Amino acid sequence: MRGVLVAALVALVVSLLGTPWVIRFFRRQGYGQEIREDGPSSHKTKRGTPTMGGTVIILATLAGYFFAHLITQKGFTASGLLVLMVMTGLGIVGFLDDYIKIRKQRSLGLTARTKFAGQAVVALAFGLLAVRFKNGEHLLPGSTYISLIRDTGFSVGLIGFPLLAWMIIAATSNAVNLTDGLDGLAAGTSAMVFGAYVVISFWQFGNTCQRAHLVAGCYVVRDPLDVALVAAAAMGACFGFLWWNASPAKIFMGDTGSLALGGAFASIAIVSRTELLLFVLGGLFVVETLSVIIQVAFFKATKRRVFNMAPIHHHFELAEWPETTVIIRFWIVSGLAVAFGLGLFYADFLSQRGG
Repeated sequence: MRGVLVAALVALVVSLLGTPWVIRFFRRQGYGQEIREDGPSSHKTKRGTPTMGGTVIILATLAGYFFAHLITQKGFTASGLLVLMVMTGLGIVGFLDDYIKIRKQRSLGLTARTKFAGQAVVALAFGLLAVRFKNGEHLLPGSTYISLIRDTGFSVGLIGFPLLAWMIIAATSNAVNLTDGLDGLAAGTSAMVFGAYVVISFWQFGNTCQRAHLVAGCYVVRDPLDVALVAAAAMGACFGFLWWNASPAKIFMGDTGSLALGGAFASIAIVSRTELLLFVLGGLFVVETLSVIIQVAFFKATKRRVFNMAPIHHHFELAEWPETTVIIRFWIVSGLAVAFGLGLFYADFLSQRGG
């Protein structure tokens, strides 16, 4: 437990104190955000706000994780390092996207094909490595079985697993990217989801089949405590960044942050055997993504729009909701989704125990 607290606290402090320095540095370099021309008119005033703030979130998460290991003198694990690999790798893809936007002074960076290829390389590398590195109990970081709250009986096999990991990581990273359109919306929502995974992973650690001696309801996971450290560090980093990203934002996380956070969620879900539960915990991300899919599909079929604008948070802005109202209400929706997901997780535990 001490390691989890240290990881969260160190990441919080690094993010909270490091973000102002990054803001000043990016301003001197002219790393300002470009704004979509077809977006809400109120966003025009945000042009030039420093972006690529996701670099702070990534560095703070890494600092919290490694400092916690230094304090506890515990060894690193394959699961924790793989999650950080995905987070950092997708952060690099996002950084390149943001940098091109800045250099070319446009709201589009990497081409969709190039960004998709970058996500594929990181996700497939994770998928190939996650079914290696057996520990002393012959457990792997990943499982070829699709999971809800624990592994189901449906296996995709060793060939299908990297493809499954690719689909989950690409979908989740793009979903967070779509959600990152209002000040503090993605950062606040991400902090909630990471907080849920701190609870889930620490609970799994206390009830692993190795520690619980194969009693009913125990969890077959490889490194739950180390995954809890990563989640705690990422949660602390998001909270620290949110201090400066809250409306009116002094800095944006950019694709650097949104792709990294989405990759972290997806890889944590895979190594904690909660792949499908992620879609409940991250319910707001699902709603945002569905709004885009519905908008595009309906427009192609009828040449009419369902929403004023997609993703759906822009729909409410154009319906004259104040930006802060949209953010707070969407945070409430996200909090309800997280609470419901944790309820499902605990209900499964009780049902396995016969409680």
